[in-house]
Amino acid sequence: MAEIRRDPATSRWVIVSTDNPRHPADFEKEITEKSNGACPFCPGNERMTPQEILADRESGGQPNNPPWSLRVIPNKFPALRIEGGLDRSGLGIYDRMNGIGAHEVIIETPVHTKRLADFQPQEMERLFQVFVERSLDLRKDKRFRYLLIFKNEGMLAGASLTHSHSQIIALPIIPKRVSEEMRNYDEYFEQKERCVFCDILQQELQEKNRVVLESPNTLCFAPYASRFPFELWILPKTHLSDFAETPKELLTEAGNSLRQVLGKMRSVLGNDHPYNFLIHTSPLAGTSREGYHWHLEIMPRLTRVAGFEWGSGFYINPTPPELAAQYLRGEKTI
Repeated sequence: MAEIRRDPATSRWVIVSTDNPRHPADFEKEITEKSNGACPFCPGNERMTPQEILADRESGGQPNNPPWSLRVIPNKFPALRIEGGLDRSGLGIYDRMNGIGAHEVIIETPVHTKRLADFQPQEMERLFQVFVERSLDLRKDKRFRYLLIFKNEGMLAGASLTHSHSQIIALPIIPKRVSEEMRNYDEYFEQKERCVFCDILQQELQEKNRVVLESPNTLCFAPYASRFPFELWILPKTHLSDFAETPKELLTEAGNSLRQVLGKMRSVLGNDHPYNFLIHTSPLAGTSREGYHWHLEIMPRLTRVAGFEWGSGFYINPTPPELAAQYLRGEKTI
């Protein structure tokens, strides 16, 4: 079983794989096997994956068999495992606990070469509904404190399989970055009695120069202090802390906004550009969430994080967000 270990110097928690550690020779072999072998996410290869948790298929279809339009499965090589207890303990100045959590994969489409930018609106709507359904189910486990929904697209973004898929990880602790964000939002709320993201939305709507796409209930824009070239955020205009409590209409708009901006990014950056997206939502029950505002972050992997970034915490972004927004709005051509 994996361990979750805490660095006392930085308060950062790290998942350490102690039961199936990878050795130097494993990495090249893994890439070769996955690039040349059969895709476990394609229809007909269901035997290569764990038993499905959820699937969309026509009535009468058999579980773990084609045809299907979407599947949710446990990750075959999970970062965390659902069985067991946390067993928190101290080792001198170090803190540890068992690697308890959940790690699921959403196979978004049966078509190996299809990407989210190719989805029909109803397909993206269903994907976001599944994000909510799995969130609501996983939060029933009282051991979990946070759920992270994310996607790695392309090898440079951390994807080991090219077939389009996203993931959900349930954690027994609140990640350090989320805790830091919440402290900042809470301080802002205490000082001004307003949500910092609601104020950001208001200013972006006034200035317009970083806005890429607007719908009645959502806004997509390049953040003022973008960490990465062509980084984008999608926010609900209504103050909502919990992604899983998003009304259906707004959820549909958010999914459609993601589909559209990925198409815009493809037009500007080219096919198959690597990117990550993640949904930052409030922690689960037991934590103050008044000042939090859920949001979706899209981060193209066009530059590499190097020594300065790791050592200082600063990011170097060679493309101003105002210029990125112009390209994505179609006001500038390549």
